[in-house]
Amino acid sequence: MLSKNEQELLNKISNVFSNINTPISIRLNGAQYERKVSDTINIITKKDKPGIDVFVKANAKGQTVQVPAIVSEGGIKDIVYNTFDIGENSEVEIIAGCGICNESSDNTEHDGTHEIIVRKNAKVKYIEKHIGIGHGHGKRILSPSTVVEVMEGGFIEMDTTQIKGVDDAVRETIVYLHDNAKAIIKEKIMSAENQKAVSKVKVFLEGENSSAQVISKSVSRDNSHLSFFTEMTGKNKCKGHIQCDSIIMDNARVESTPKISAMDSQAELIHEAAIGRIESDQLTKLMTLGIEQNDAEKIIIDSFLK
Repeated sequence: MLSKNEQELLNKISNVFSNINTPISIRLNGAQYERKVSDTINIITKKDKPGIDVFVKANAKGQTVQVPAIVSEGGIKDIVYNTFDIGENSEVEIIAGCGICNESSDNTEHDGTHEIIVRKNAKVKYIEKHIGIGHGHGKRILSPSTVVEVMEGGFIEMDTTQIKGVDDAVRETIVYLHDNAKAIIKEKIMSAENQKAVSKVKVFLEGENSSAQVISKSVSRDNSHLSFFTEMTGKNKCKGHIQCDSIIMDNARVESTPKISAMDSQAELIHEAAIGRIESDQLTKLMTLGIEQNDAEKIIIDSFLK
């Protein structure tokens, strides 16, 4: 039976309780808690290391699979390896992510490595949320890593969010795109207090007419520190765009390092990066409507991170 904190975390990173008919694999404190498969999606335990293999059959449409992980015991370092094999011409939504509740004085950590293979003409929506809660003095540490290979004509949209409460995070995403493959990568991170987060995104446009867009948005406040390293390499006729936007507040630090490399004369790559404060006119406008400053700042930040 899940505790109140465990249920709260699951609700924030997934909707397994409201979507009871979808295939699921819930990981709790480093072990399998619950699993359910379907005629089109099978989930198998790995034999050589901790984790699962998820197989989506070819031509399956309108499918959803949820693979959340919860860590609620102090002092745990949970390491997991999950592989998703998405069959040709299929369409699937993957809901992943991890929630940590640390009420202890020991550090609690989750390191999740996901491999996603998007086969020919398949379409994937990948949603990943991370959150930390708890009043213990131990750190809440997350190190997610995702490697994606999109075959000919395939498409993936990745929407990753680090909501709050994560003390240390190193996030790494690597994407390989073949002929006519496309990727849209969106990440949102909020840091506060003394939290630190590093995001590393690498996209390799290997195939002809491949395309990619990377959109990073972040808010850093108090004494927190965010670092973004985004690289895009065009090895063929392709199109790519990197956009990094950050709001900085208080005594926070933000670093954004976009890099583009063209190895073909027909590669079209663009990068943009912007770091700034909340616009004073936006804040003033809301406050003239009778909204307190803290509430006005929250409205602006929530709108920015949408």
